[in-house]
Amino acid sequence: MASNYDGWPRYVPVAERRQKAEREMAKLRKKGQPVAPVVIEGRSIARTFWGKAWCDNLESYHDYANRLPRGRTYVRNGSVIDLQIAPLGIKAMVSGSSIYHVAITIKALPAAPWQAICRDCTGGIDSLVELLQGRFSKGVMERLCRQDHGLFPRPAEIKFSCSCPDGAAMCKHVAAVLYGVGARLDDQPELLFRLRAVNEKDLVADLDRALPTAARAPTAGKVLESDDVSALFGLDMAADDEGAGSPAPDPAPAPAVKTAPAPRRPAGRVKPRSESKDRPAAKDESVPETAIELTPDGYVKWWK
Repeated sequence: MASNYDGWPRYVPVAERRQKAEREMAKLRKKGQPVAPVVIEGRSIARTFWGKAWCDNLESYHDYANRLPRGRTYVRNGSVIDLQIAPLGIKAMVSGSSIYHVAITIKALPAAPWQAICRDCTGGIDSLVELLQGRFSKGVMERLCRQDHGLFPRPAEIKFSCSCPDGAAMCKHVAAVLYGVGARLDDQPELLFRLRAVNEKDLVADLDRALPTAARAPTAGKVLESDDVSALFGLDMAADDEGAGSPAPDPAPAPAVKTAPAPRRPAGRVKPRSESKDRPAAKDESVPETAIELTPDGYVKWWK
């Protein structure tokens, strides 16, 4: 490693650091190691509620005041080439004069303060989605971000180490990693709860009790079965599976319409029509032929 006359590593320009970072990430990926660099677009390190709240909390502690500005420069330049956040721990790689390894441990949030936070936020958060997106009332926001009594760690709860030769309490590489956590919370806010070893669902655990009655599931024993419904309304309800899918029965045939019988001619003599002088009178098709008799004087006589 090249160094200046004071024994410190020589200054490496940003372009050279980026090239070194890209080569190192390529090597790690080739070995199959997952790499999650911190990429900052524009000047703002964080853009969402949780990311900004983390960075604001970080800058509120005077213990870090003189080391944070260099850290902001490093994270904006893409020097944090890998950032892995796990419960109670952060591991990262930062490209500087060389590739440095940073390890940060954060204490779990004790049970009593966490229960107090959940109790104070009851009714102020409508859903888990709203919580993770940071869309809630100002009172809830202030309670979660309350210094020393909120969700964010205090300096005494943070321990860190870096492989660089800087002997300061917090080097610029560690500061860059802490800012990188804020940027990562923009996309994965649930990581903050993992880092403090608490469950974000505790904040909305009582949400179902506040739901309106119409949104709740029916209480056991209050649902009417089909038999109960039929008894209640006096209906004869068929089982759901009987006759399902079978065609409807053919409708009953309409009753035949009875017509009155044709009136019978009275017994007696019937004088044939005048036009029938040249030919015999037509026979009545409705009377059997054996029942007709033609008399000598030209009259027709029949019997029942």
